[in-house]
Amino acid sequence: MRITNAFYLIVDVEATCSDDGSVPRHEMEIIEIGAVLQNACTFEVASEFQTFVCPVRHPELTGFCTRLTGITQEQVASAPSFPEALDALKAWKEMSSDALFCSWGEYDRAQFVQDCAFHRVAYPFGAEHLNLKAAFARARGLHKPLGIAAALCSLGMAFERTHHRAIDDARTIARIVRWVCIGTQAPPAAAAKM
Repeated sequence: MRITNAFYLIVDVEATCSDDGSVPRHEMEIIEIGAVLQNACTFEVASEFQTFVCPVRHPELTGFCTRLTGITQEQVASAPSFPEALDALKAWKEMSSDALFCSWGEYDRAQFVQDCAFHRVAYPFGAEHLNLKAAFARARGLHKPLGIAAALCSLGMAFERTHHRAIDDARTIARIVRWVCIGTQAPPAAAAKM
C-alpha cells in the first residue's frame, strides 16, 4: 500500500447505543470523538484530540452504553454540542492539511455523515478515507477483517487502554497502522506464531 500523505488522521467515535432497540441505528449520535495525528513515515504521534459530545436525540445514555464505553451521563451532559465539538476538531486538525482521514472500518465515517446531516453542518473531512480494518486484512492476507482487539492479538500485542473509548481506540489503532503497510513484517512475537 502506497500512502502519499504526510500524516494519518486516525479518528474513532463512540455513540449513543442500546441493547433493547430504544436507540435505533439511524438515531445514534456521537458522544465522544478521539483522534490521533500520526506521521506516515515514522509512525510517531504528532498530536491528539479528544472531546465528549452532548447528544440531543437521546440525551439520557442507556445503561448498556455506559457499561460498554465507560462514558457517564455527567460527562456528556456538560459536553459541547456536536457543531461545537466539530469546530474544535476542525481547528485542531488544521495543523496538518496533508493528513489522510482513517478509521477502523466504515462505521466512524458513516456516523460523522449521519450526525452532520442531522445537525446541518458541513462534513469535516475530505473525500478520501482509508478503511484501516479492510487495509489490515488485505495486508495480512486475511479472509475476514478483524476488530481492533483481534488485530492486536494477531500481532502478538496486548490492549493497553480502555476498549470502546474513542481516544483510547484511536491510540490503539495508531499502534497497528505500521502493520497495514505492505511489506512490513509482523512484530517478533507474532512472527514466531506464523
